[in-house]
Amino acid sequence: MDTLQTELNELKQFIADLKADRAAQKEKEKREAWTKYTSLSIVFIAVLAAVATQWSGKYSSRVLVSLNDATFNQAKASDLWGYYQAKSIKQNLYEVAREQVSKTGDAPDSAAGKQADSFNAKITKYEQEKNQVQADAKKLEAQRDGARQAAVIASQHGSGMGLAVSIFQISIAMGSICLVIKKKPLWYLSVLLALIAAAEMVRVWTG
Repeated sequence: MDTLQTELNELKQFIADLKADRAAQKEKEKREAWTKYTSLSIVFIAVLAAVATQWSGKYSSRVLVSLNDATFNQAKASDLWGYYQAKSIKQNLYEVAREQVSKTGDAPDSAAGKQADSFNAKITKYEQEKNQVQADAKKLEAQRDGARQAAVIASQHGSGMGLAVSIFQISIAMGSICLVIKKKPLWYLSVLLALIAAAEMVRVWTG
């Protein structure tokens, strides 16, 4: 009879311990329920980080494209300025020849006049061509300057987006550490960093 009573007492003690363990487990789950939201926030932050990384790559590509455009326009403008100089040299030669004809008295007046008229026509032609070449060269230089400015702006946006990516990565690291050591303040810090990074993204997009 004593043995039965002892076994019953042990069984009651086991049941009591089991209930206590379950209660402790429920209490622990209740206390750490916020970790579920931490996990969800980390996933959301990772998505934002991926978007920021993609945009950072786009801005880097824009920098390269704009710099290539600037180099191309600069090369074409340089060619046109070389062409402009060639036209100027030819025009100067005809101006010198015209002056020589006007100073020469040996040739008949009619022949000298015809030569002078021919030289004037050449000089006028080269002047018009020079003006057109100069306008085209300046237009290319303006396009070059615009491409360079676009490269600067894209570079600035890329730097801002890169900063956002770095902050997102730190935020994810803080959230991961928080899940390991169960320190709720680290989650708050993670969310705060994510908000700062998101604000930087918005600033870049609207800038």
